[in-house]
Amino acid sequence: MITKELYRITPLLEGKEFEFLSATVKVEFGGLSHTGKVRPINEDHYLITRLGRDQETLLTNLPGGDVPQHFQEWGYAMVVADGMGGAARGEEASRLAISTLAHLGLHFGKWNLRINERIAREVTERAERFYQSVGEAVIEEARADPSLTGMGTTLTGAFSAGSDLFVASVGDSRVYLFRRGRLLQLTRDQTYSQLLADTGQIPQHEVSTHHLRHILTDAIGVGSGKINVKVRHLSLWDEDTLLLCTDGLTEMVDEEEIAGVLLRGQSAQDTCQTLVDLALEHCGTDNVTVVLAKYEIPV
Repeated sequence: MITKELYRITPLLEGKEFEFLSATVKVEFGGLSHTGKVRPINEDHYLITRLGRDQETLLTNLPGGDVPQHFQEWGYAMVVADGMGGAARGEEASRLAISTLAHLGLHFGKWNLRINERIAREVTERAERFYQSVGEAVIEEARADPSLTGMGTTLTGAFSAGSDLFVASVGDSRVYLFRRGRLLQLTRDQTYSQLLADTGQIPQHEVSTHHLRHILTDAIGVGSGKINVKVRHLSLWDEDTLLLCTDGLTEMVDEEEIAGVLLRGQSAQDTCQTLVDLALEHCGTDNVTVVLAKYEIPV
């Protein structure tokens, strides 16, 4: 097994310096969270982080070209969480969920930045385990502090390595892909109104206005069973834009307006500001959080 792996790796060592696709992808990020006009506390949190592997040869007596002088790989992770429970409980749940997920990735993650079929399965399975652990951490925190009883949160994340994208979600915080002028929702709301549509009890077009649209069927920290995390794997294209947001945006701004903003070609941060401003102009009754990533992928 070792010999086989060595033969497989040897052709990579022919140059003094090399990069894999993950290091050549350029991503411009933006992120913004606002309390809104009504809520006294912002129960939303978000995180954008870069993951990397790096190797640089400092000293050696090996012949030139036997080992690379410099090697890099990059991946990116984005997470949004919309807490619930009122007072400081929702704020604590979303903060704890993202913090726990980040530490799980740091201590137990594997930097699989070159994705094949096997590694894609591993990433998916790892996301499911991590989300389960996050749910257990939030539940345990509530048990330890009675003032936090009933807290919970949505948790929606995206991880990209090169042109591979993984999306994991629990709750109704969404991920959209904006590609060639079209806005595509990558996540599916885990709400009672969506459940009614899925079971044929109401038409899909009524989901966004149904009176049960705010009631979640799944959330982090609620219940004691298995977390129903949904994970998707797909390929990114050059000039794709990824949007993660809480329902403070999607309840206030319809998808046609969101697409119109993305068509303007503003910087990622300016786009986030424009979307948040629109949500505030349309009543702004909830906390609103927007995270944006604009991809440049070599073709």
